[in-house]
Amino acid sequence: MAPIGHIVTPTPASAALVRARERARLLPDCLVEARRIANTVIAGWHGRRRRGPGENFWQFRPFVEGDSLARIDWRRSARDDHTYIRDREWEAAHTIWLWASMSPSMMYKSSLGMVSKESRALVLMLAAAEIMARSGERIGCPGVMEPISARNAAERLAYALAHEDPTGALPDTRMIRGASDIVLFSDFLEPPETVLAALQPLSRRGLRGHVIEVSDPAEETFPYAGRVEFSDPATGAKFLSGRSEALAEEYKTLYLARRETLRDGLRHLGWNFIAHNTGRPASEALAAVHMYLSGQPDRARHGGSR
Repeated sequence: MAPIGHIVTPTPASAALVRARERARLLPDCLVEARRIANTVIAGWHGRRRRGPGENFWQFRPFVEGDSLARIDWRRSARDDHTYIRDREWEAAHTIWLWASMSPSMMYKSSLGMVSKESRALVLMLAAAEIMARSGERIGCPGVMEPISARNAAERLAYALAHEDPTGALPDTRMIRGASDIVLFSDFLEPPETVLAALQPLSRRGLRGHVIEVSDPAEETFPYAGRVEFSDPATGAKFLSGRSEALAEEYKTLYLARRETLRDGLRHLGWNFIAHNTGRPASEALAAVHMYLSGQPDRARHGGSR
């Protein structure tokens, strides 16, 4: 049986240097693809409204942990049993932090996926930077690039990434100051409790989060049969199964349960979740991200990947 997937990673020599050079070669193509997808997503869209500090009323939305008590609209809240925030339309540049995981598990690509998870995450991050920069937003990358307001923000982000090696499972957010949006692209294969524990302090600091889980189709469908050796790209641990097809149902149940636990936990934090696999067009996930950042969550949930 032909192998279904493999880890997209160079032969180690000086691991960090080889990995950085490999990503530097990958980024120009990712940037070209990102601009193509960005143009596809925003074609026919003329500007966007978004919530933020301004004079004009934007919308009422439920109060979530991290919101300022001063923004509660008590008159609207008195109508039922829920507490509501009065959002105003944004009238100034906003800071949006973008981060894509470069952890070892992101190097995976099966024959069912169009590209590796790393490549798709980079394309989505750069495409989001392209769209947001065109809207006049300030774009930053935790631990890699301070926020900038520039039309070529995506290109500058790609350059910064080519000279960094952010291999952590979650970003270093110490450089983030003040309320802003943060968009995270990763496979989030760590235990959901670990991910949520790391993200909860960000929510308390007032960050509005948008989590995009990037998966490979093989990770969702488990299309393996017969004798298969599985390996952990992070630890190198191996597991040999004589009848891998017998594991399929239990695996898929556990995999989807992990996703739902993460989705529910993020919803409790007031954060958004998008599940996207590399067998689907990148434009689907990007359109959903754009809608969330534009303050149109209903359209994002309707149009996002599942």
